[in-house]
Amino acid sequence: MAIIEPIAHIKTDFKEKFGIPRQSGKASTAKGIIIFTEKYRNDDALKGIEEYSHLWLIFDFSAAHTKDWSPTVRPPRLGGNKRVGVFATRSPFRPNSIGLSSVRLEEIKKDSKNGSVIIVSGVDLLDGTPIYDIKPYIPYSDCHIDAKGGFADKYADYKLDVVFLDDTDKLLPNETKITLIECLGDDPRPSYKDDGDRVYKMNFADYEIGFKVDNNTLFVISVEKTK
Repeated sequence: MAIIEPIAHIKTDFKEKFGIPRQSGKASTAKGIIIFTEKYRNDDALKGIEEYSHLWLIFDFSAAHTKDWSPTVRPPRLGGNKRVGVFATRSPFRPNSIGLSSVRLEEIKKDSKNGSVIIVSGVDLLDGTPIYDIKPYIPYSDCHIDAKGGFADKYADYKLDVVFLDDTDKLLPNETKITLIECLGDDPRPSYKDDGDRVYKMNFADYEIGFKVDNNTLFVISVEKTK
């Protein structure tokens, strides 16, 4: 049996599972920094990678490890009530906690402490997620224009309007605000929750964001610095 180990970890603004985009690319401005472990910190391994616009990240659902697995899961987009086969979903609760994410390659940077790091965008990964492998995205083989997306197709264009109350948007740096709007617009709530009076809390970057949802509008009611 092959033994796999992390080659890197990714640094992101997602400090907890709640609020992470449901798929890569849903928050196109969400940045990540891939930092290689010392064993794999070799510039030769990155030769030619800048010729590609996108990468596949093979990663560990490190916050979803369980002893047992279930052959069926309840996708949030189906209201959390309907069960479908685990292999018909991208649920993190799988026999092996391996995930796949397609991200945009922004640049390769030299870091005085960590050597060459990869800056990517469109990330949907928890801060500190272990990366097992990186592969280039090949358009002619990886993009199938006639592909069907199952039940997920129904929600492809689903989006909430995001409104900041009481000038709460002025408490955020502009770049942070832009990415936060993308994440909130994707509706981080469990789909079976529809309580307009409930206040949700989401940790993003160095802030705790409080919000409520009424119909198709999400209202940001508080922004508090956490650091």
